[in-house]
Parts: sequence; structure tokens; C-alpha cells
Amino acid sequence: MDIGTILGLLGGGYIIYWAIAADGGSIGLFLNAHPIVIVIGGSTVVTLMKFGVKRFLGAFKTAIHAFVFKKFSPEDIINEAVKIAEAARKGGLLSLEGMEIQNPFLKKGVQLLIDGHEPDVVRKILSKEMNLTVERHLWGQKVFRAIAEAGPAMGMIGTLMGLVLMMSNMSDPKSIGPAMAIALLATFYGAVLANMIAIPIADKLELRSTEERTAKALVIDALLGIQAGQNPRVIEEALKNYLPSKGRGEEK
Repeated sequence: MDIGTILGLLGGGYIIYWAIAADGGSIGLFLNAHPIVIVIGGSTVVTLMKFGVKRFLGAFKTAIHAFVFKKFSPEDIINEAVKIAEAARKGGLLSLEGMEIQNPFLKKGVQLLIDGHEPDVVRKILSKEMNLTVERHLWGQKVFRAIAEAGPAMGMIGTLMGLVLMMSNMSDPKSIGPAMAIALLATFYGAVLANMIAIPIADKLELRSTEERTAKALVIDALLGIQAGQNPRVIEEALKNYLPSKGRGEEK
């Protein structure tokens, strides 16, 4: 569970509520169906035009990674890889059959080694899976960045529509103020959609994608080292390059 994403969304909503209440306003003043339909509905159809239904819906499936994810721990992967390397050095690659392996990507790679595939084949299969995963995440980021672009634009359109309707009814001065307020709500909704929802989710997906790519690249290097029969200590030292400087003991 990503507490940061959840706290960010809840905290942002509370700050808006607090700002409205602190100025003596009512949250009801900021709720209006027409601007919501224009901004949410408009942003949805514009994004659908750009990416199609499949990629649009797929992006929301990918967005789950912004809220729920399994923490990437390079240290755990390195430790597991070293144990596998030690077992392979003692009993050969076939001795890895049935070995309990926690990391699913590492487990899949070990099975490729047991099956006797050449190093180039192992690298190609695992790299392709890594690249396809990153590509799926990339499309998710693009969809949410498109929503972030469309939100404020639709908000501006909604505001302009409201102003046109308001100016066409200038004969009733009392209606001008409320009509202006409703028109500006569209811009408000667009800004909230872009800056408090879509952009943070896109940035979080980019972070998750980077972490997953790093984890898979680490696993591929470990597997190729094991397949080449390298000393477990040599493999461990090579994999430590994936750790931050502090984790490698180079910085206190």
C-alpha cells in the first residue's frame, strides 16, 4: 500500500475543504453538476479520442500501482540471487529444480536456466518481458498526462460557455454573480483534476516503472552470472552496483 499517494489525495481534499470553510464558505457552493460533466466528461472523451478505449481503460488498471505495490528491495533480490548462485555452483543448474524462490521474475529466469537455454535466449526472453512491462506503464503515464492536459482546457471551455450564457442574460443583474461563480467552477474543477489527481498519478506510475525496470535488470544480470558459473561473491559485488552509494558502503 502506497501511503504517500493516499495521504496526498486525502490531504489535498482536506486542504481545499479547510480553505473553503476558513473563509466562511460552504462546500455546497463548490458543487455543481454542469461544470463537473463538462470537465470530467470532456476530459474523458478527449483522452478516448487520443488513445482509444483499450488503452484508456488499461491506464486505470495500471494506476492501481500508484496505490498498491510490492516494495522493491534490491538487497532482497541480491541475497536470493547469491543463494541461487551458491546452489548452482555446488550442484549445477539442474540442482535448482524445485528450489523455493520468492521473486517471480527471478523464478521464471531460473527455470529458463534449468531448461538449458543459451544465454542470448535467456537475455532476450527476460528483456522482452521487462520492456513490455515498462511499455504498459508508459501508456498509463501518457493517458494520465493527457487527462492532466485536457482537464484545465475543458475547464476553460466550461468557463467561457458560462460567461457567454451569463452575458446573454444581462437584463437580470441579480443572476450575474451566481452565474459567474458557476462559470468559474469549471476552471476550478479542471485545475483540481490536473494538479491534484492526474499529474501525481502519472508521476507515481513513472516512479514505479523505473523501480520495476531496475529490479528486472538486476535479475537478468544475476541470472546471466549464475549461468556463466561465476563465483557467488563476484556476482554479489557486481549486483551491488544497483544499490545506492550508501548501500554499497561507499558513503556513511
